[in-house]
Amino acid sequence: MIPRNILPLVNAALARQAAVAIIGPRQVGKTTLAHQIAADRPSLYLDLEDASDREKLAEPRLYLDAHVDKLVILDEIHRVPALFETLRGIIDAGRRAGHRTGRFLMLGSASIELLRQSSETSITDGAGRIEYVDLSPFNATEVTEEPLTPLWLRGGFPDSFLAATDTDSLQWRRNFIRTYLERDVPMFGPRIPAETLERLWMMLVHNQGTLLNAARLASGLGVSGPTVTSYIGLLVDLLLVRRLPPFHANLGKRLVKSPKTYVRDSGLLHALLGLETLDDLLGHPVAGPSWEGLVIENLINASPSGTRASFYRTAAGAEIDLLLEFGGRRGTWAIEIKKSLAPKTDKGFHIALDDLKPDRAFVVYAGTERYPKAPGIEAIGLRELAWEIAAGHLAATG
Repeated sequence: MIPRNILPLVNAALARQAAVAIIGPRQVGKTTLAHQIAADRPSLYLDLEDASDREKLAEPRLYLDAHVDKLVILDEIHRVPALFETLRGIIDAGRRAGHRTGRFLMLGSASIELLRQSSETSITDGAGRIEYVDLSPFNATEVTEEPLTPLWLRGGFPDSFLAATDTDSLQWRRNFIRTYLERDVPMFGPRIPAETLERLWMMLVHNQGTLLNAARLASGLGVSGPTVTSYIGLLVDLLLVRRLPPFHANLGKRLVKSPKTYVRDSGLLHALLGLETLDDLLGHPVAGPSWEGLVIENLINASPSGTRASFYRTAAGAEIDLLLEFGGRRGTWAIEIKKSLAPKTDKGFHIALDDLKPDRAFVVYAGTERYPKAPGIEAIGLRELAWEIAAGHLAATG
């Protein structure tokens, strides 16, 4: 088993809140992590996709009140949306009785449903009844292989990354994509034809890391601009696509205003293109944008809660691939991303650094050696930078 970095974050959240929700796409390892947490304390696991477990909650207050001294794990909580209102009352009653923390661990396959349902029942109001923790696929700080090519090629979903062969990995990802299109999207969102969403997904794949042009995508799909924007929003809420916003500031520059889009998991990106081996990937035009997406996803995932992530681009060509605004003493870090083993910094990056004057600047490349690239700029490998970003807030939680 590959240890997950968020384990101490979840334990810390359970120590201060009555309810914690682990949010992540299907098959990302939420259930495995929950069982690992449960092994250290009295607990009860309910799989709400299982009809027999749902039946146990026909009278939820009676059933859950009988397990007040246990951590109750509710897997696929969105399957029983009416449960949120009951949980609100149970949590409030438990607080009055002295049971203030570590009552419920909820697992959900998409942020959209949990956030919507919990908001409707005020479970997330100022009383602070629930805390959310995001679980992403394996990242560069969790896998030990060096170089990171297996993680890049196969992506971070555990069954894909750990598959016996590249062929088995690719087939798992193809099945995963089909399941999402035919089952999960209709469950969480409006009735979108699977073939329409698959075409949109393919368009986003071929435009990995480019500025979002909703009008052009809408024209290709034969739908309206607002409709395609809502479809992309659904993929974002299902944690499959990332919209990276542009940096905005009053700098007297003409700044790009459209976001960039990325398929979040590189393995899914490659599966949609039918890229099975590393040679297939390296010979494809998507290799550069795919590496960029891998770096961005890993560094954002390594960042502490509250970090603002964006990119910087001006009409004159100044550009920074990723800006991380940590605030406080760490300030803002500027990151240029290069797939090469001998990276070169572009003129636009230097101009952008002069514009923004970030606290630190890096070039993330495919190698592992760390060295000065230019005054104030370090070349660094992905894993080392991800660890440097994550070290502070992970250490703070033990």
